Order: sequence, then structure tokens, then C-alpha cells
Amino acid sequence: MLVDSPLSELRGYRPERSEPADFDAFWQRTLGAARAAATAPRFVPYDSGLRTVEVYDVTFSGFDGHPIRAWLMLPRGARGPLPCVVEYIGYNGGRGLPHEYLTWSAAGYANLVMDSRGQGSGGYTHAVTPDPAPAGDPGTPGYLTRGIGSPETYYYRRLFTDAARAVDTARQHPAVDPDRIAVYGGSQGGGIAIASAALSEGLAGAIVDVPFLCHFRRAVEITDNSPYLELVTYLRTQRHRAETALGVLDYFDGVNLAARATAPALFSAALMDATCPPSTVFAAYNHWAGADKDIRVWKYNGHEGGAAFQTAEQIRYLAKVLA
Repeated sequence: MLVDSPLSELRGYRPERSEPADFDAFWQRTLGAARAAATAPRFVPYDSGLRTVEVYDVTFSGFDGHPIRAWLMLPRGARGPLPCVVEYIGYNGGRGLPHEYLTWSAAGYANLVMDSRGQGSGGYTHAVTPDPAPAGDPGTPGYLTRGIGSPETYYYRRLFTDAARAVDTARQHPAVDPDRIAVYGGSQGGGIAIASAALSEGLAGAIVDVPFLCHFRRAVEITDNSPYLELVTYLRTQRHRAETALGVLDYFDGVNLAARATAPALFSAALMDATCPPSTVFAAYNHWAGADKDIRVWKYNGHEGGAAFQTAEQIRYLAKVLA
């Protein structure tokens, strides 16, 4: 069933942002420290058995210089420098194996697929990158409340920093055109793509599918589906820490980050999505700072969104922004 407001209301839904006064300073300091600690990325040829794709096993410096893994896939024989899609993964997934990510190289683009630190045991694509930071304060099992006692220790500070550093890394490969890079992800990957677009300069585009990590304060009131259920469970238990936790999340909210993203963007939302309710998606979309933006709405779909139909939209969209 439809799980949220009517589409006519969603299109104009632009809630007031709850934003810390030091939001920009926090992220400037975080990214500055990560870039200062970075070492040169390593691109090691990988025998994937794929005849039409050249694959590299990538290691780059993420938050605090931590080593982060990725795949870089190039259309074999293509003449560079190539436009590149930097891809982020859904909740509790990881970079998996190269043959699971062939769409963008088949479309003629370089494709850097970032691993998600500490994730990858959710029953689909696996990860190989550990998260060496301690869990911090007590939290609900999962990632959404890990380190939630402070913005300095919160898990997504590390993951969002990794995402911005993934863009930096793609730009350092000689086969990639540094001026034609787009970020892409769905669900958690969509939320990461919003953050990466806000924290990276000079992107050619962003593709954001049914994004997670947006408009936390509304999400906890209108859905009890996981992963937001982790946060609801935490607030139910840690009653005395509710305002502190929500204040920490304001530093990572896709609505606040979207207000700083200026790249052309293609979003998607699904009106039967109880995992990432459409009002949380439209809140980020309507606050997106760039004027060149569009959104595809799938009326009869849940969190799968437009699936292959949306991929077709994305291929056409990237042909325009990465031309």
C-alpha cells in the first residue's frame, strides 16, 4: 500500500533543516585530516576471468588513513581518459566480486566500486575491509547507532569520509577523466552518494536511488522497518540519550548534505517503500542545491524502486552528463 503522503504533497515537501552550527567546519576538518593522512592508492591487476573488462584490486586511504578496498573496472581496449562512475553499496553489503558489477563498464565507463568498512555479512555481496575504530557507546546491533554518542565517533563519519576519498582515488588513475566523474548508489549507497556529492568538488553527476540516511527525525516516526528500526530500538531503550543521538545524526543527515550538493542529479523514489519512506527521499531531493535535478517516481513499488527500469533511466542520464 502507499505508505506516506500523496505525491502532490511530496513534490513540495521541503522541511526545515535541523543543522548544527559547526556542520561545515566539522566536515572540513574531517576531510582535511583524512587527506593529510592519505598515501598513494594501489591499483593491482586482478584476474577476474572477464574478457571484456580490465579489473584492478584497489587499496586507498580512507578516514584516518585506514586502508579501504575497492574494484576498478575498465572496458578492455577502450581509449581513455574515460568517464567514471564511483559506486557505493547498500546496507550490510560490500564490493563482492567484479562480475557482480558490469553495467557501467558495459556502458563504456570506468567503474570504481567502494567496499563498505565493517559491513558485508548481510547475506548478499561480501566485504573485505575491516573497521578498526572501536564501537564506542552502547548501541543497537547494526551500524546505524554505532558510535552515536558523538559525531566524532559515529560510524558514518568514517564511511562518508571513505566515500569522498574514493572520488579522490578515481581521479588519480590515468585511465579516468577527473572532470567526468559521477557518484551512484541505492538505499545506503544512495545516502552515501548524497554525502559524497556534498563533500566532493567538480562532480559531473550524481545518481541517488531510494536513499537511506535521510531525514532521520521523520524516518523514526513513520517506519519501523530495518535499518531505521535499529535507531527506533535505540531511542526506545536509551530514552535519556534521545536528543543527543538525534543531534549527532544531524551531522550526517542526507537532507543537510543535499543542501550542499550542486552536481546534476537523478533521484528515484518509490511510493510503497516502507524501508526508506518517500517523504524522506523527497526531503533530500527538494533540498538538493543544484538546479539541474530530476526524480523518477515508482508508484507501485517498494524498496526495490524501479529496478531494471530505473537502470535504463540511469544509462540514458549518464550518457548526457558524462558526454
